Amino acid sequence: MPGKKATIRICSQGHHYYKSSDCLTCPVCEQQRKPTEGFLSGLAAPARRALEGKGIKTEKQLSRFTEREIMALHGMGKTSIPKLKEALARQGLTFKT
Repeated sequence: MPGKKATIRICSQGHHYYKSSDCLTCPVCEQQRKPTEGFLSGLAAPARRALEGKGIKTEKQLSRFTEREIMALHGMGKTSIPKLKEALARQGLTFKT
């Protein structure tokens, strides 16, 4: 809803943050969870969570899916696909056809 005002929230870890959406994800916790290396480290949090939720944590696991299947995941954006293709190519892999 446009113009929705941000409200302060407190996560289960005690972090205080403002959100205007219904999303319950704490940005402080997400920043702490972000990997520092590997292909998941280059993705935005929603895309990373989408892959992790599907059990995809390595390029080899990612290569078992088609590009269309990955794009269908909630949280996966168009800008993530080139990054994923690049990560697959570095390992000599591609999306399933």
